[in-house]
Amino acid sequence: METVTQHENKRQFKRWHKISLMLIAFLITAGIGVLIFVNGYIDRSIPQTNGSIKIMGLKAPVNVTRDESGVPHIEASNSKDLFMAQGYIQAQERLFQMDMARRQASGTLSEVAGIKALDQDKYFRTLGLRKAAATSYNEYSDEAKQVMEWYADGVNAYIKQAKNNRALPIEFTLMGAAPDVWTPIDSLTIGKYMAFDLGGHWERQAFHYYLLQNYSQEKAYELFSSYPEEAPTIIKDEELNIDLSFKSAVIPHAFNGSNNWVVSGSKTKSGEPLLADDPHLGLATPSVWLQMKLHSPDYQVSGVIFAGIPGIILGHNKDIAWGVTNTGPDVQQLYLEKRNPDNKDEFLYEGRYEKARIFKETIEVKDEDPIEYEVVETRHGPVLSEFAESSGEDTVLSLRWTALDATTELEAILEINQASNWNEFEKGLEKFLVPAQNFVFASKDGTIAYKANGKIPIYESGSDALLPLEGWKEENEWKGFIPFEELPTVINPDKGFIETANNKVVGEQYPYHLSNNWAQPYRYMRIEEVLQARNDFTKGDMKDLQMDQVNLQAREFAPMFLEYVGSKRLSERETEAVNLLKDWDYVDEVGAPQPLVFHTWMNMIMDQLYSDIPESMDRLFKGKGQTTDELLRKANAGKEAIWIEEQGGLQDLIQETFTQTITVLTEEYGEPLKKWAWGDYHKVSFEHPLSSISFLERFFNSEAPIPVGGSQVTVMAASYKEEESGLVNHGASWRFVLDGTDFTSASHIVGPGQTGHFRSPWYHDQREDWVNGNYHDTSLTKPEGETLILTP
Repeated sequence: METVTQHENKRQFKRWHKISLMLIAFLITAGIGVLIFVNGYIDRSIPQTNGSIKIMGLKAPVNVTRDESGVPHIEASNSKDLFMAQGYIQAQERLFQMDMARRQASGTLSEVAGIKALDQDKYFRTLGLRKAAATSYNEYSDEAKQVMEWYADGVNAYIKQAKNNRALPIEFTLMGAAPDVWTPIDSLTIGKYMAFDLGGHWERQAFHYYLLQNYSQEKAYELFSSYPEEAPTIIKDEELNIDLSFKSAVIPHAFNGSNNWVVSGSKTKSGEPLLADDPHLGLATPSVWLQMKLHSPDYQVSGVIFAGIPGIILGHNKDIAWGVTNTGPDVQQLYLEKRNPDNKDEFLYEGRYEKARIFKETIEVKDEDPIEYEVVETRHGPVLSEFAESSGEDTVLSLRWTALDATTELEAILEINQASNWNEFEKGLEKFLVPAQNFVFASKDGTIAYKANGKIPIYESGSDALLPLEGWKEENEWKGFIPFEELPTVINPDKGFIETANNKVVGEQYPYHLSNNWAQPYRYMRIEEVLQARNDFTKGDMKDLQMDQVNLQAREFAPMFLEYVGSKRLSERETEAVNLLKDWDYVDEVGAPQPLVFHTWMNMIMDQLYSDIPESMDRLFKGKGQTTDELLRKANAGKEAIWIEEQGGLQDLIQETFTQTITVLTEEYGEPLKKWAWGDYHKVSFEHPLSSISFLERFFNSEAPIPVGGSQVTVMAASYKEEESGLVNHGASWRFVLDGTDFTSASHIVGPGQTGHFRSPWYHDQREDWVNGNYHDTSLTKPEGETLILTP
């Protein structure tokens, strides 16, 4: 029989159990409510693709039809409405990316990212990309300025609506930020940033300088990008610490480049030209490119553009097609500047001290007090070493760079969008000054052509561009710029094709110096090998070539390495690896073990060769692969190679790194070796900039990385971060193939997709297409798909 106390306990338990169930029900309901609210909030910013939206300032309705790949086809009855709509649609798809891009280039990331972005902001304030953009704006025609204003009006229309509707992309909320009004200077600043990303050669000059400060001349010269004819003048280490000078510099990716080629009708099955282009840039979410089609009475053009800029920079219209690769000329020059010991703002020039220009910058920092920062500019340009503490007492480094001049690339883009033949296209190129690019061209009349285009300085000799020059001597100034009509140009060559892959573009007969720094030639050699072989090419063949994974570096070096390994007593695992490499077809295929062995081996060789170079300077060692290849060739030919001899000679270097390679890979992937796969290490993810925050990864990068073939030396470019387990972060950011039988249509891949919103069907829909080479076709004619009508 229950006691009174037991009965009371049961009653209390039932009461609390009921309360607990009610509380749980409340929390679940509240949680669902919160989830519904959050989902609704996120979904507000998904781009509207049908119905209608009113935009103040339009003259007439504009139709925006998105095809099955999410490509916006904008059809307007006049140019004003066309570019307003382009600005609006770009903001719909990529507003967060646009805002971050202008902040990065302008040096204002700290406002939203906090103190961790301060050094980067200081660097870009020092470079002065935004100042250069503002100066450039004054050089544009009234017509081009008007286009920029119309475009900005469209962006701002979207920003205003998104703020009013609380529909800004979720990234702004996560960062506690909101976009400011868009201006034409923002567009031009992003353009200047692309010139920065495609860079120049100041990093290699600084690296050469470091070598001469720290090694014998003979040893230093071995790592020069070109061997100097005579010893340069050296500033002693105590006067300028080159290592400290660039400790916080932002360095563009070493493999920024591209492939492009154009084939004449004499070598195609149809008798019409073929053109292919795949620019190699960072691979991330969203893509650096946004594909669009623009249609109005004055424009009918399709292709890609950087989010934040009007027009189409690469693509085609109904009469012509074009593509680019990076020329990589020496357009950046470091100058040693002697400071007046009695006045820190004066620098020596021809026996007299000149006053530098001083710019006072205030950098706003999230959750911190503003930082007052001073930028110093000599007659040559900004003093880069100023932001890196006291790198020199009375000697500093300044940068002369063509991109800091007033330039007019957007004007060129608008003109070439409307061109109908080579003469009109080349005329437009006169205004495309930075970055210097290799343009390939095809037209409806069968013309194929090439031009290394841009503002390229004249050096008296190539050795002048190898090191920082003494800024106090007039003789070291640039001697002007290569005249436009004398830039390297090829029209309808006898061999029937033109290809470029960041390779050396001129021979010794060319009267001007272009560069000391060229990409490893393997992509170029492979493209030429394929294009020389036949005279019946089709569009499908061009796609296959863009996805080609033949590794010519391995074809050259793997047999050489195996000769040296053959004299060594091998373990069972090493013997298995040797047999695998002997049977290799030199294709960096995703499922093959040999690419994993070869690339790891090459990395081991470089790590051992340059182990005493500090990381701060190693990142300035652009073209390291090309330099290493030359050292290996020299040593194999019995010539002096000090860096290799100090490792005990080529045989010791090869044998030791081979053993290390097999040991490391076995520890990572186990046995047997034949089950290893390149794709176990080499994978692509297309990371969103906020996915590094762990709880956001499931939203912005929900899919696992995809195993992928190719490498940094194959035509299918897929460069990876060695320190991050082979994650591919650089390669063909856009693939484009056009068949001259129909200039109104072309094939594209924009990895990972068109939009920046993670809930859009076009967010990551082209990830696997990028890996497997599945193209989508886009036409200048009206497509099928949902249509959004923008109305006045």
